[in-house]
Amino acid sequence: MGPILLALVLAVLAWVLVVGDLVRRHRPAWHWYLVGYPVTVCRVLTTWRKVTILNDLAVSKRPPRGLLGDLMVKGDPLRPITPRLSFPRATRLGLTVMVRLHAGQTPATYMKAADALVHAWKVHAVRVTSPERGTVLLTAMASDPLERPGLASAPAELLSALIGALETGGAWVMNLRLMPHWLIAGATRSGKSTLLARLITQLAPQPVALVGIDCKGGMELGLFAGRLSALATCRREAVGVLSALVVDMQDRMQTCRAAGVRSIWELPDPLRPIPVVVIVDEIAELYLSDGTREGRTEAEQCSTLLLRLAQLGAALGLHLVVAGQRVGSDLGPGVTALRAQLSGRICHRVNDPGTAEMALGDLNKDAVAVAQAITPDERGVAVCTGPDGGWSRARSHLTPTEEAVAITKKYAATTPTLPALHGAVEVLEGDDK
Repeated sequence: MGPILLALVLAVLAWVLVVGDLVRRHRPAWHWYLVGYPVTVCRVLTTWRKVTILNDLAVSKRPPRGLLGDLMVKGDPLRPITPRLSFPRATRLGLTVMVRLHAGQTPATYMKAADALVHAWKVHAVRVTSPERGTVLLTAMASDPLERPGLASAPAELLSALIGALETGGAWVMNLRLMPHWLIAGATRSGKSTLLARLITQLAPQPVALVGIDCKGGMELGLFAGRLSALATCRREAVGVLSALVVDMQDRMQTCRAAGVRSIWELPDPLRPIPVVVIVDEIAELYLSDGTREGRTEAEQCSTLLLRLAQLGAALGLHLVVAGQRVGSDLGPGVTALRAQLSGRICHRVNDPGTAEMALGDLNKDAVAVAQAITPDERGVAVCTGPDGGWSRARSHLTPTEEAVAITKKYAATTPTLPALHGAVEVLEGDDK
């Protein structure tokens, strides 16, 4: 009976392992709740004291310094008190823990210890936030939720685009009504073009005018020319299109002033002009000049026109989406002022820390380190800001080029015609002839 029982036990164990592996791969949430969560809770509770002591998160009732005669004695606390920890609460693919800070502690100390918590708890990542004063919320993720993100959903709204999925499992939405201007930074092949294609396909069915500025000869945005109200493929054309938009912006100002309102959204529907979204691919091509007088003049004009649109366009239905590998003062004067007006930020994988700092550093220092940790294999993964001032990792839904082109062709007949842009395009075409 001994060998038979042993064989039965081994067979049962093999069956459990096979079934467990199938559940882990095809039903990760079930596997997490049944196996991963209980095991991780044990790790959290058993390692908490040691981790807090080793990472200076525990304190003692007495200060580590004292007087012995005329000598100042410094030593380690003998009986450190660990921060109070709530019982781990399960989420879909992770858990959350609330920690009460000791007097004098700040969330920054827990952010520094996040890597230690990752190794101690054997999880993919630990995010540290502070929902209220005196507490920090530790969010542990068992695996990378952006490795195979599901298709998120969001209600359809004007000037709102469903870009992808957030790390929390929610929908990643670019709402231009809430954040009118956006900056998208990232290295080559990091996912910028995919994100712009996704944005255009989401805005194509809406009653919105799309204007493209692609000074790389239109290689990227030229694929969607059928749905664009205007497309500039060089800096000279960009100056003409941006100048026409500034003139149109002034006309919108006069309309709002005559109606006694402060934005076009307060106008009645018959008087409300159509919203315009200007998409700029590779901003550096507009600012870098060849040293000639004409080149410097064009770069200065682009800088001035873009800044005017960013400063005044939000209430007038004129929105900017600017993409580039670097958006910093090294491009020329005016870039830093433009970047300050682009409240929405998206940072893909970058080649140097300075780029992440330029994109996110003035809004959230913690997001900079997370953006630098994005690997080349994580195409489409980015750190994005939200309307609440926070940030999150996200991944854009992959939209194949053929699908994006087909969608823009489908809605090409609904492309709005702006009189000011139509005149500018005719002038440029006449100059080319």
